[in-house]
Amino acid sequence: MNKENFAKARAKLGKTQKELGALLGVSLKAVQSYEQGWRPVPIHVERQIYFLLINQRKDETTRRKDCWVQKKCEYKKDCPAWEFQAGHLCWFLSGTQCECVAEKEWKDKMEICRNCEVLSSLI
Repeated sequence: MNKENFAKARAKLGKTQKELGALLGVSLKAVQSYEQGWRPVPIHVERQIYFLLINQRKDETTRRKDCWVQKKCEYKKDCPAWEFQAGHLCWFLSGTQCECVAEKEWKDKMEICRNCEVLSSLI
């Protein structure tokens, strides 16, 4: 997650830097550093940001769409996102079948997920 997307996410959540730091379990200085680009946003913080964003949606116009519907997936029956009916959280789950990420490490999976419409629609 780059500094621009981090700042957009904070704005979308309607949180001050201090409030977001408390939600993420990081210091105010860390949040400021992420937004200024002085420090990269750690993967675990990025994951929490997306989790907060996806759970913030409440109205029908932003209804969650499952990944297997959006991507017309052929492998859904073998995927944990399908098994747990968490198609809007596919980026959160390890072992998903989408775009051959099942055997990837978390950092590599997130590189693919950042470019996917399921996750990119959050910011």
